[in-house]
Amino acid sequence: MLILLDIDGVMVPANSWKKPEFLNDGFPVFSSRATLALQKIISETSADILLTTSHKSKYSISEWFKIFEIRGIHVNKIERLSENNSYLNRKEEILYWFNSRVDHDSFVILDDDKSLNGLPLSLKENLVLTSPLVGLTDELALEAILILRKEELYAS
Repeated sequence: MLILLDIDGVMVPANSWKKPEFLNDGFPVFSSRATLALQKIISETSADILLTTSHKSKYSISEWFKIFEIRGIHVNKIERLSENNSYLNRKEEILYWFNSRVDHDSFVILDDDKSLNGLPLSLKENLVLTSPLVGLTDELALEAILILRKEELYAS
């Protein structure tokens, strides 16, 4: 199982009126609500993380593990989309990644990018769109868990 995870607007709400708080690792604090929600998804599904965030290439995989760990999220495995040298938008990046894969584990896309509504239905039905001002919530986590479990049933 795989969580395609954006950070800004999902784990870090985009509040333009408030400067984000940063930890010693130089990365913003995740909202406590989003942290609990993501940990719930991981705990209940054992899903791995595929980073889709624009920050994905700024840190090594081991640094990403530390970023999540410091924020109280225990991740089994972290991968990331390739560096976006072609300047694709998020929708194009995700489509490219899916089209270049032979195997497709069960997955959910957690993102606040409304352009993802334009994904083909086979991908869009696995999209959980967050409000950029709120981020990931417990309700959205439950939706993500249901998507992952449904996908797992179809894969069996």
